Amino acid sequence: MRRCSLLIVVLLLAVPVIASDVMPRRPVATYSIVARDPETGQMGVAVQSHWFSVGQLVPWAEAGVGAVATQSFVEPSYGPLGLELMSNGKGADAVLAGLLTMDPGEAVRQVAMVDVQGRTAVHTGSRCIAAAGHVVGEGYSCQANMMEQGTVWEAMARAYELSEGDLAARMLAALAAAEAEGGDIRGRQSAAIVVVAGEGTGQVWRDRLFDLRVEDHPDPVGELTRLVGLQRAYNALNAGDEFVAAGAVEDGLAAYRDALALAPDEATNGEAAFWVGVSLVDAGRIDEAAPFLRRAYRQDERWAELIGRLPASGLLPDDPALIDELVERMRR
Repeated sequence: MRRCSLLIVVLLLAVPVIASDVMPRRPVATYSIVARDPETGQMGVAVQSHWFSVGQLVPWAEAGVGAVATQSFVEPSYGPLGLELMSNGKGADAVLAGLLTMDPGEAVRQVAMVDVQGRTAVHTGSRCIAAAGHVVGEGYSCQANMMEQGTVWEAMARAYELSEGDLAARMLAALAAAEAEGGDIRGRQSAAIVVVAGEGTGQVWRDRLFDLRVEDHPDPVGELTRLVGLQRAYNALNAGDEFVAAGAVEDGLAAYRDALALAPDEATNGEAAFWVGVSLVDAGRIDEAAPFLRRAYRQDERWAELIGRLPASGLLPDDPALIDELVERMRR
């Protein structure tokens, strides 16, 4: 566990969560879920709101620590302070209770937390705009405010428990269930999802499995679902590259096949197919590379121009004859 900084200690002992006695006048978020997958240890937050760019304020998560959703008349500091305290071994219940005691605006807050052990805590303030409420299950919490009807959070919980797939898929199912119950009485605008690994590596870019935002969209949950699918494809591409770089070409090809099945060529404008082809050329498997390069070319003919620039960056052999052959095969 890392040691809590002196600044955080001072903040928690002496300064209220709200530095000013002026309360926010508008609610930022509507419904969200925080959860931990007991099988993988992954933790995350998914949220939708009729508020621009909800992902800036509501979802917080750190690998090996926990996840926080802070909404309603939002106080963002619940996120970083909650994670800091959980990183020092405090459970979600104790962390949330402690922060609430220092918040003069707790009556308008809605905050949920889950820690690395799957312990959950949630607070719906007495002055959150109706319909507002929450439900806690094993390793998760669903919470909502300003709903069209008071059935939203229970519907989210049912969807999360009954759905299949990884943590991201199950949290998206919860968001979709909220929409099916009428969702936010104001409508919809933005959505976000963050999923982190159960154990931290010290490399944040590896620990964050999904970190996606839909800032402004007529169907934010639908668009977020599309982006999660695209992220899965790129995760598989990255895994394939690592296999090929390590000499495990067959494993790399299997990962590439998974990636291309998840994202059709038009979804990436040929990006995925092109780099799969480049990786195979670099591994000396030109015949296997050619179909992938051809698929990229069909999306945009400029891929043929780009391939000629790669040797100078060390991404392909400095072999003009090979480059000419690849371009010819792309154009067939």
